[in-house]
Amino acid sequence: MSFILAFAGSNSSSSINFELVKYTCSLIEGEEVRLMNMSNCPFPMYSEDHEKEHGFSNSLNEIKRDIQYSKGVIVSVNEHNSYPSAYFKNLLDWLSRLDRNFIREKKLMLMSTSKGKRGAIGALEVSEKLFTRFGAHVTGTFSLPSFGENFDREKGILDTELDDTHRSVLNDFLKSLD
Repeated sequence: MSFILAFAGSNSSSSINFELVKYTCSLIEGEEVRLMNMSNCPFPMYSEDHEKEHGFSNSLNEIKRDIQYSKGVIVSVNEHNSYPSAYFKNLLDWLSRLDRNFIREKKLMLMSTSKGKRGAIGALEVSEKLFTRFGAHVTGTFSLPSFGENFDREKGILDTELDDTHRSVLNDFLKSLD
């Protein structure tokens, strides 16, 4: 358990949540960080029939293993109609079927962003409840509203108040890993 696992809950190749995760990882010093791009991890829609016929994929087992061997996890969830995307919910469905305790006792920094002014807060709230239900310890949450106005791929979070809040949530997460 010597690394931090980080990923976005989106399978989009142009995910702004993945951009936020990458930026967050760039601020971490003195820790190994494994950044996972979920656009490389397709999963079929969960069904009991599919599980019985095909079992669990190697990539799902690898994600579960990485979560369990990590010292902490950073996730940024995307939002579709005020809820986590079907892709992300499907990933959690598969992981919880593989092992209901896939994230039990893990420290988790949870984030979200969107192009809108709410910053995917609906998806963030739902995801926090889901992760807590599976036993994760959410050390803090952060929502970045209006991604296009508040984020630059070179400079990071542009609004100083939002940047301070983000760094504070990240610092609390990192302190919790000690």
